[in-house]
Amino acid sequence: HPDLQTISRINGMRVYTSGDVEAVNGTDVRLKCTFDSSAKINPELVIVSWTFKPLSGGRIFHYQQKPYLPPDGIFKKRVHWAGDIMGSDASIILREVKFIYNGTYTCQVTNPPDVHGPVGEIRLRVVKTASFNELLYLVLAIGGGIAAVVFCLIVIVSCRRCKRKHRQRQLEGDEEVPRKERKDPTAW
Repeated sequence: HPDLQTISRINGMRVYTSGDVEAVNGTDVRLKCTFDSSAKINPELVIVSWTFKPLSGGRIFHYQQKPYLPPDGIFKKRVHWAGDIMGSDASIILREVKFIYNGTYTCQVTNPPDVHGPVGEIRLRVVKTASFNELLYLVLAIGGGIAAVVFCLIVIVSCRRCKRKHRQRQLEGDEEVPRKERKDPTAW
């Protein structure tokens, strides 16, 4: 998992999270949490707990043989299980993030006998609009697409003009030859 920044060691358990995450207000964001265990993964024993601090504190999500979504509070109907225990993935998705979701999210995974130790952390920052880099990439992508279309149109128009000029020259060349000198194309 080289693309993930935070690594926490838990007695043979490694939890990987993405560190700092930025999301635009009103969009969905995936809080990625994966793990490696020194013990064979037993889906009946694995427990995943996600917590949020500092605003409301407490647990927002719990997995033990199946996902337990929050029944109330700011995360009700906003947290969705996106993990795959057998694939060592304990990720969740926050739907339509709000500014009150700013904070630190922790992911704790236990797989007996790997049960104690630090947790993976993700610091989520909800922003009003996309960052400058994201906007720059969007502008470049749109600009590149428009430039490609304009280039294709220029090539097509140029080709048509060349064909017209070529035909016109052929017609002008045919008119210069006197009619009596023209050969019949069907005759040998």
